[in-house]
Amino acid sequence: MAKIIGIGNALVDIEFLLNDAQLTNTGLEKGNMTLASQAEQQALMQSLEEQQISVSKQASGGSSANAIVAMASLGSETFYICQVADDALGRFYLRDLNQIGVKTSKKSLSKQGVTGTCLSLVSPDAERTMQTHLGISAEIDENAVDFGQLADADWLYIEGYLAMSPSIQSAIVTLKQQAMQHGVKIAVSFADPAVVKFAKDGLDTMLAGGVDVVFCNCEEAKLYTNATTHDTACQSLLNVAKMAVVTNGASGTMVAYQADYLVEKHDNNQVFIPALAVENVLDTTGAGDSYSGAFLHAFASGQDLLSCGKLASGVASQVIAQFGARLTAEQYQSVL
Repeated sequence: MAKIIGIGNALVDIEFLLNDAQLTNTGLEKGNMTLASQAEQQALMQSLEEQQISVSKQASGGSSANAIVAMASLGSETFYICQVADDALGRFYLRDLNQIGVKTSKKSLSKQGVTGTCLSLVSPDAERTMQTHLGISAEIDENAVDFGQLADADWLYIEGYLAMSPSIQSAIVTLKQQAMQHGVKIAVSFADPAVVKFAKDGLDTMLAGGVDVVFCNCEEAKLYTNATTHDTACQSLLNVAKMAVVTNGASGTMVAYQADYLVEKHDNNQVFIPALAVENVLDTTGAGDSYSGAFLHAFASGQDLLSCGKLASGVASQVIAQFGARLTAEQYQSVL
């Protein structure tokens, strides 16, 4: 069983279901993630409350956390590096992960600040619009990192959103250096188009020297590489990774890899994995994270690329057919 360490923002996901008119009233750009101050986050919460839009679900969230939960639920041994405040939401966050089977460290609890939150607004077309207050998670640094976990790990999974947090950059460099010293493979998830648009320098730092795997969607891949098509963007990512897994919603996923990276061979060192048809898409929140988590679980377990893709597609198809970013433990096992 592979041991996979994830590092990322620790955000309590608070989900709301609303109509397009109500979404327009928030002033947020549909489908995007917007960073907000604590005051702005409180103002949005108050506005939703005044419109009598109640919370539909609350869970420990964050891009990397969603992926790690998928890995743990499918059978991987996992550990999550993050930072939350020692407040009610922060304690809820760590307890929620632990109950799922994800191990955490006491270093994750900070006596300062407030725990970060992500308000996920889901419209009738299943599109998610997010406003995020990173809270103390934005100040995550080497003090929250249990470097000793790398000693017996197989993979390190790094969340792209951390490219927006200057305080963690030196720790990421150290993590990568120690990972390579211990023979730990490295995967980076771009996480959001906003990361590529506004924090490309931080993303470049994560990818410096090359990594084993990059996970991203087609839009993110095109933005990063300046490519114009799905497959060319995927191939271009091989300049910074030994393998690139580029999703494209219902149009399927392209996986490209350097010729000497894998024993299995495919034409042009590239594999197309079709998406599973979903009759009624309810909520796309966390679908990309779940895809990455399921894919890496299978890949770290030694499965071939098509098997990895089939598992990932199966998990993602179930995620978007319900509300919320995750499945139950029973659902993950059913897909497996």
